[in-house]
Amino acid sequence: MNQERIGKFISKCRKKRKMTQSELGEKLGVTEKSISNWENGRNMPDLSLFKPLCDELGITINDLMSGEKIDKENYQEKFEENIVNTIDYSTKKLNKYSKAISLILIILGLFASLSAVMIFPSESSWGSIYSVFGIIVFMIGISRVINQVTWYRRLWLIFIIFIGAMGILLFTDYVNVKNNNEAPMFRIKATTTGNVIYYDTLFYDVYRCNFDEDNEYWVIEKNNNPTIKELINYCK
Repeated sequence: MNQERIGKFISKCRKKRKMTQSELGEKLGVTEKSISNWENGRNMPDLSLFKPLCDELGITINDLMSGEKIDKENYQEKFEENIVNTIDYSTKKLNKYSKAISLILIILGLFASLSAVMIFPSESSWGSIYSVFGIIVFMIGISRVINQVTWYRRLWLIFIIFIGAMGILLFTDYVNVKNNNEAPMFRIKATTTGNVIYYDTLFYDVYRCNFDEDNEYWVIEKNNNPTIKELINYCK
């Protein structure tokens, strides 16, 4: 499909009908700039506009797709050729939109995950919820990008990227707990007993001793699932 040739043909037919770009745009419900872009070969009209455009210019869709008036002898041959070209053009356009949507999902997913960590306080469980939601959106975008890969390789890639992304979030959370003495965002539960708050995570435990007091301090240990009695006596 030769956009430049089609654009020149649209311009020629419009001028033959003694219409300005503005007048043609008004009849089709589009802007004058859109008509200009068509005639300069920058882009093509939407498929839904093909018939009304041809009606206004006094040509057939076959003429439009060929970029010239088609005589009766070559009409059928050009018609079949233009069908193939139209399908190819539509497929490329859909693929272009699909890639744009995939990129938007990837960016939105990353933004949601990172902003959740920065915006929500560590004591709130919403941070972890929005982070995981962001990772899921990110994975949907990645899945769309690699949709040409065989399903089992695609599944493995998605799994590996998901584990990697979650690993980065969990490691970032651990560094924040260790360096800034803040509650882990990705925790299984939080238990308050006496003068200690206990945070249980998948890979380690966090003890906040003498919380909200002048002598408050934090301890990070490996998972040991302490009992309530052990928690009461932990900070003594």
